[in-house]
Amino acid sequence: MKMKKLTAVLLSAAMVISLAACSNSGGSSDGGGDDAGDGKKRVCFVARASADTFAAWLTSEMQKAAEGTDNLELTCVSGEADDNKENGLLEDCITKGYDLVIVQSNNNAAQAPYVQKLVDAGIPVITTNPTTHQSDLDGSDDNSVMKGTGTVDADPVEQAAVGAKRAVEEVPENANVVVLRGPSGNFHAEKRREAWDTEFFAKRKDVKILYEDYANWNSDEALKLMENWVQSGTHIDAVISMNDNMAAGAIEAVREDPNYVKDGKANFLAYGVDGTAQGCLLIKEGLLTSTALQSASDLAKMNIDYASKVLAGEMEITDVNDYVDAPEINAENVEEYIQMYVENGEISDDGTLAE
Repeated sequence: MKMKKLTAVLLSAAMVISLAACSNSGGSSDGGGDDAGDGKKRVCFVARASADTFAAWLTSEMQKAAEGTDNLELTCVSGEADDNKENGLLEDCITKGYDLVIVQSNNNAAQAPYVQKLVDAGIPVITTNPTTHQSDLDGSDDNSVMKGTGTVDADPVEQAAVGAKRAVEEVPENANVVVLRGPSGNFHAEKRREAWDTEFFAKRKDVKILYEDYANWNSDEALKLMENWVQSGTHIDAVISMNDNMAAGAIEAVREDPNYVKDGKANFLAYGVDGTAQGCLLIKEGLLTSTALQSASDLAKMNIDYASKVLAGEMEITDVNDYVDAPEINAENVEEYIQMYVENGEISDDGTLAE
């Protein structure tokens, strides 16, 4: 039952990103051809993975934002959480002669050399969610935006600090917690984890990390880890997850366990990041404690707006440097965010995730 529910959610996300492989104004899904056929500039968004609900949401929002432009055509493809595949897609962008590429890296260091290839080919690049830094390319301590590129992002430290600061007051004394991490080498994954160290673990020395592992932003991986951890018999007081998708997997693993959920009430705390539609519904259900919104809608609008301006010659790619906010979502304000998702079609009127 647990796996069936989770699979339905993941299938929905995968469908969004699979459909995103077509352009917003009739271009071919492979990006072939010398131009868009109507004078528009050709832009490719390379997403990191279709099983990642945030990447799927961002892809959908990119399409919506691109529909409102008159000078570009957007094609979206997915690296499926595979560095080799994503790198191949970036090389493909050179072969197909895109006018601008927006990159959502799976692993910053792995993708950085291929971002450099795009720059060397004279193709403007915006890196987003996460930013690609100069240190990703050359191994230096230079954490500025990679030379020759622009970025639209969110501050991962700020995002994670929202839940971490709250957890300092909420997590019970001498609690046993588990930590779900994003992909190794991913800037957002690493910085969110660092924020938890600074804002929570450094202040709550009584708390014990019972287990910690990489679930790579993936619900299925988090579900399996949580199922194994629960079998140890030691009660887990809090799930600390670097995104909502992994938190959702962990929650699904204990949804029917009376030691964790009894009479609809959770006997544990859970913290995420991203503020996805799924995360908001879990907060309303009382199973996710809090999350921080990383608005894919805002990210997409900013990416497409800057891409349009760069392509129109109104600004240089290296002048693109902008960030979205990270407001907290909790039981007190979740209804306004659910309404936001109802209005954009991600949550149905009956209060369930839209198919």
